[in-house]
Amino acid sequence: MFRIALDLMGGDFAPQAISAGAALALKSFPELHLILIGPQKFIQPLLSQPRTEGLFTEEVVLMDDSPGEALKRKRKASIFLGLDLLKSGEAQAFVSAGNSGAVVAGSIFILGRLAGVRRPAIATLLPTLKNPMVLIDAGANVDSKPYDLYQFAVMANLFLETIWGRANPKIALLSIGEEIGKGNQLVKETHKLLSASSLNYYGNIEGRDIFKGDVDIVVCDGFIGNVCLKLSEGLAETIMEMLKNEVKKSYLYLLGMSLAKGAFKSFKKKIDWREYGGAPLLGVKGNVIISHGKSDALAIKNAIKQALHFAKLDLATQLENAIIKHHLEEAGVEE
Repeated sequence: MFRIALDLMGGDFAPQAISAGAALALKSFPELHLILIGPQKFIQPLLSQPRTEGLFTEEVVLMDDSPGEALKRKRKASIFLGLDLLKSGEAQAFVSAGNSGAVVAGSIFILGRLAGVRRPAIATLLPTLKNPMVLIDAGANVDSKPYDLYQFAVMANLFLETIWGRANPKIALLSIGEEIGKGNQLVKETHKLLSASSLNYYGNIEGRDIFKGDVDIVVCDGFIGNVCLKLSEGLAETIMEMLKNEVKKSYLYLLGMSLAKGAFKSFKKKIDWREYGGAPLLGVKGNVIISHGKSDALAIKNAIKQALHFAKLDLATQLENAIIKHHLEEAGVEE
């Protein structure tokens, strides 16, 4: 049995969507034991289900709260109590769709960073024409230095190799052009570090090429990464809506849609961010899954599925061991 702590109050549609997602997960994963964190009035109805327990608190970190201020003034909030459970070993993973800045700050403060890691980063899986790829950092660090991006690449590389078994993943650096001289100072300096490393470095990649699937990892700072992620999500949703609107204009189109229903259903599933559930925060001493703020029941269920997977593999420990073995200084890289 794997014990997963769930922030019931995280996200735009909490607690209803989180509760519904928890119920779906309990039905789908018999090896799951959920620790639900939030106000008693919302948790109590869920405790009638087997393999559940509650940790009651009235404090909640709001989406517009400052992470630093929340840590000081709301130490008993659901996010931080969940991280406490992870720290003490009472839970093997923690899931939240709440204030991601607070989750990141709380993870660093409560759990601590893995040995050799300067800054943790969010690693998000994205669909491509080939295999899913990892975008890192997807929002944990708004401002980063070249060495940070180098470490993001190292962590994502070890994540794919150790956890997903994808040997020698190909790594690219997000820029405004493929040429070496393109990009801002951060990109240019990071390019030098990656070029001098033992990583399988592909070089610069433009935003339009991310989804071709030619690389396994795309590295960028958290500000650009989060914009890229949200733009991709919005575009996918817009394409689906535009397609539906066009189909409604003709009976022949409707007939074609009906005949291709299976293909469209498969396509929609591939581009639906909810199917990926959440993204691991790499670089902290614990399995932390950050879900989308707009997560519904399906997204939460899949985030819990991710948490279970990482708990079984003991992701944080494996990643730390892999980082130590890798020796970040092997290529002469300095902070």
